[in-house]
Amino acid sequence: LDICLNIMSVRRSFLGTYGKSTKRKEKRMGFQESFKALSDPTRREILQLLKTGRMSAGQIVEHFDMTGATISHHLSILKEAGLVDDEKAGKYIYYELNLSVVEEIMSWFAGFKKESSHENVS
Repeated sequence: LDICLNIMSVRRSFLGTYGKSTKRKEKRMGFQESFKALSDPTRREILQLLKTGRMSAGQIVEHFDMTGATISHHLSILKEAGLVDDEKAGKYIYYELNLSVVEEIMSWFAGFKKESSHENVS
């Protein structure tokens, strides 16, 4: 749950590509991508690292006993899911959390709480 409070969303570019008529379908697919990305403990740990701020790929790799290629693969999955953004600066690529994702997931989770609270009122 902590990770969901610090990440997640539907990729804006994905929704923009398909237009308004299929927005609901893409949103479900975006959540599916995001939850799939979050299912891996290494990717969740990467997201925890990025809570402190942007980091280069090399800085992220230093925290793991894995090859740079493996971490790069995990970062690609996180990026495709819309959970992280990257920016090239010189010869380095920096990664940071996509904080708009947090708002989308929090809103989605909050919907469960509202429904549950509403049912308990009766």
